[in-house]
Amino acid sequence: MAGRSRSPLAHALAREVGLVLVSVLLAAAVLLYVGIYLASQQRLPGSCELITTVNNTLPLIFAALAQALVVMTRGLDLSVGGMVDLTNALAAQYLGATPAHALAVAAGILLIGAVLGFLNGALVAWGRLQPILVTLATLSIFQGLAIWVLPQPGGSVPEFFSRWLANTTWPVGLLYTLAAALFWLAFRRTPLCIAVLAIGNDENAAAAHGISPVRTKLAAYTLGGTFSALAGLFLAATATAGDATTGNGYTLTSIVAVVLGGISLFGGRGSALGAILGAYVTTMIVNILFFAHIDPLYQAFYEGLFLVIAVVLAEGVGRLIRGRRAA
Repeated sequence: MAGRSRSPLAHALAREVGLVLVSVLLAAAVLLYVGIYLASQQRLPGSCELITTVNNTLPLIFAALAQALVVMTRGLDLSVGGMVDLTNALAAQYLGATPAHALAVAAGILLIGAVLGFLNGALVAWGRLQPILVTLATLSIFQGLAIWVLPQPGGSVPEFFSRWLANTTWPVGLLYTLAAALFWLAFRRTPLCIAVLAIGNDENAAAAHGISPVRTKLAAYTLGGTFSALAGLFLAATATAGDATTGNGYTLTSIVAVVLGGISLFGGRGSALGAILGAYVTTMIVNILFFAHIDPLYQAFYEGLFLVIAVVLAEGVGRLIRGRRAA
């Protein structure tokens, strides 16, 4: 009814429905994982399992952040996996043996990610090409460059670099997760984030209000490329070596994390906090399948099935709640 007022709690729930739903999904996934782990190992998971889970999730967190920034502009970045491949290969080949050298190379890798992200943005914004076509093409280019840099799995990542990004003795990864969340909380209050959401909602209306779609897309894709490169660095630190093909799956899983997190694929709505939680949901599903002793030949099938069910449930419940809010 038009005259019925909504409580502040109901209003907040409707506004952050995606974040609430992915939080519930994560809680359910954690409980299921703990139950299956207890049945399989006859003990509860400990600090080692926590650290491993966090470290394995970190590359996906930053890949999901990269994807989220582009999706919010009503785009889609299929090159995320290729960027992870390339930067992972560069890290394994060139990080070097001293901290100063490693930091310089890591900064250079992030710069490469930013430049290649800018290239994607330029083709989309200035070239007026469809994001899905541009990033599908650059995906192949980045993967080809990755294989050129590292033709076969190998290389090495210095032990100190792995300790910095993927420490196996204490959960430093939780600090990086917190840093990613704090980045978003700060970024969402910036004019750039407002512009990203505005052009995702209605590009013509945003332009009419003085927002430049070209500059906004260039900035979003450049930031996205930087985060994809960061995902490659975290992947290299976790694996302690390089492989020019290990990043391939991050294109799909980054999109899944974004959708699970309640970010609309039609742009203009969502929170990167949801994408971060969605990354953890995705990792927990993999853990559940492993400790349930699912045949490795069928793990990909069940992983995809569970993710589709989770995405459909999240989207369905989200639309229902938003529909009631609109009514």
